Amino acid sequence: MATSPVLTSEQILGLLPHRYPFALVDRVIEHVPGKRAVAIKNVTLNEPQFQGHFPGRPLMPGVLIVEAMAQVGGLIVTQMPNLAKGLFVFAGIDGVRFRKPVVPGDQLRISCELLSVKRQRFGKVKAEARVDGDLVCSGELMFSLVD
Repeated sequence: MATSPVLTSEQILGLLPHRYPFALVDRVIEHVPGKRAVAIKNVTLNEPQFQGHFPGRPLMPGVLIVEAMAQVGGLIVTQMPNLAKGLFVFAGIDGVRFRKPVVPGDQLRISCELLSVKRQRFGKVKAEARVDGDLVCSGELMFSLVD
């Protein structure tokens, strides 16, 4: 299913500090600034983690699925005009569950919705990752602005 991007990979690189091999968002297909975003992560066998995770049975590590979800959440936060600019990092992860394995050839559709912002420094998002409509991971992610 080809979808025109709201944000291209080049635009995403202009908004997030992540670079190879940790740039994990390929395109944004829906975006309501300061509220929600839906993005795509194409999972390919060429990614470095599959050399060791696992030989003969490549599985996307759960921490990288969570990181991809966090990057989509970061795109929401970085687009909020009333927040200070700077580096937002993980401050907490609540209720994350992995439901199905993610393998090369899958396309993660990641949805994030902003739940709250506190003191202009802390944010919380609800995140879900799906493959072919099936939920593979979900949870709440917290961010904090680093001085």
